[in-house]
Parts: sequence; C-alpha cells; structure tokens
Amino acid sequence: MPEAVPPLSGCRVLVVEDEYLIASEVKRWLRSAGAEVIGPVPRVELALDLIAETQPDAAVLDVNLGDGNTVYPVADRLGVLGVPYLFATGDVRVSGAAAETRRPILEKPFVAAELVRAVTKLVAAP
Repeated sequence: MPEAVPPLSGCRVLVVEDEYLIASEVKRWLRSAGAEVIGPVPRVELALDLIAETQPDAAVLDVNLGDGNTVYPVADRLGVLGVPYLFATGDVRVSGAAAETRRPILEKPFVAAELVRAVTKLVAAP
C-alpha cells in the first residue's frame, strides 16, 4: 500500500511569529505535514521581503509582533496578492477592519493537529 501524501505537500507557507519557541514549533509542525515553510520571521519588514521574493501559497500570522507592531501590513499585502492567511494569536481581538474580521483565527495555545487542519482548509478553499 502506498504511503499517504502529507496534507500540505508542496505548499509554501509563510510564518510570521515573534515568539521564538512558538515559531519553532509551528515550523516543525508544518514541515511534518509536508509544507515548505517560508520563515518564520518576527517582523513586518522581513515578511514583506519574503513575500516579494517568493509568493507563498498561504500564511500563518501572529497579530502582535511586539513593541506595538502588528502584522496587518503583511495581511494587507497578502490580501492584494490573493494569498489566503489566518491569524494565529493569543489576542482574539483582531482589528475592526472588515478584511481582518473575515479571516480564520487560530487561538493560542493550539496544537499541531489544529494548525495543520486550519492551514489545509485555507489552501483547499476556492
């Protein structure tokens, strides 16, 4: 019997997360599901550079990136490019902008299965 193809095989996923341990786990979990992880990066500027270099298929974005910075400029850029993304955050109060309130939210703390299921659903959506 052939081995099952991992659910995110061949999918490039951008990860923007400022907490090192969380970023490491998210990267490990996504790679285990077959994804090519872009990043993770802790800052907006780095994320925008990566998007310009290599368009991801999906993204996992932490809302608050420390020092009062938020990931919304990255979300805006991804929206323009038509790249699906979700917010993975402990702060479930996402900005009031309509574009952000319609995005999936994965509330921290989450486990590997929840993350993989959410990203798989993101990339499968039409």
